[in-house]
Amino acid sequence: MDINLSYGSDYHAIPAVSLESGASHEVSSDLLCFTVQIVNVVFAGHPDRGEWVLVDAGMPDSADRIISAANNRFGANGKPKAILLTHGHFDHVGAIIELIEHWDVPVYAHELEMPYLTGKRSYPSPDPTVEGGFVAKMSPMFPVEPINLGRYANKLPSDGTVPGMPGWRWIHTPGHTPGHVSFFRDADRTLIAGDAFVTVRQDSLYKVLIQEQEISGPPRYLTPDWQAAKESVHKLTALKPSAAVTGHGLPVSGDLLAEGLRNLDRNFDRFAVPDYGKYVQ
Repeated sequence: MDINLSYGSDYHAIPAVSLESGASHEVSSDLLCFTVQIVNVVFAGHPDRGEWVLVDAGMPDSADRIISAANNRFGANGKPKAILLTHGHFDHVGAIIELIEHWDVPVYAHELEMPYLTGKRSYPSPDPTVEGGFVAKMSPMFPVEPINLGRYANKLPSDGTVPGMPGWRWIHTPGHTPGHVSFFRDADRTLIAGDAFVTVRQDSLYKVLIQEQEISGPPRYLTPDWQAAKESVHKLTALKPSAAVTGHGLPVSGDLLAEGLRNLDRNFDRFAVPDYGKYVQ
């Protein structure tokens, strides 16, 4: 085990929770969305085949809940082939070191996320001045310092394949972070979108708490590049996904997904981009 694994000095538990915390939603026979407080992790793999991966790593101090959900899904003696990251924000890597220590597995992310995962660079500070609700106002308490995963941090393959997920490909969907990626399976057009778009207005505390479903842009208080975010939504809309799991909110499929994503794509500047904030050009 690499003894140099570390979180940033600003890492701490975040006292935010939704009504969906602890709930699981099976998107397909080999894809399970599990909610940890206000963020989703994804278990990808058939429960009866013994090979699976974890997509994203939840909130700080959530490792026990993720391991318990994994044991329920795959059995107590199993471990993933890898942990895949859509990006490295605190709510997507919050339990990753404890999970690495428990499972001793590699982590994969886009090469542009590597500085944030190897102790070299902090993310831009959250913007509490951005147009939005109470969550935006509390965003200065969110950790942004880099974590250090040492030798466990690996770049996703340049050919677009996804380790441990045959039939899937990764798609670069920057904007929310420089190296944000989404995962797509062409065979059934299933999408794991991370925070490229979400299904709950993440800046609204009330909507986060009750998980009111709507197709929304990436969280406003932690998205520094709105032009790239717009292009990423357009790229994902063009895939015409049949079902999607996002980083925040309930999984969505069918007409609700198709119509909501088309509407977001066509009206991104109106519905997603805030009217004001330090990252608005």
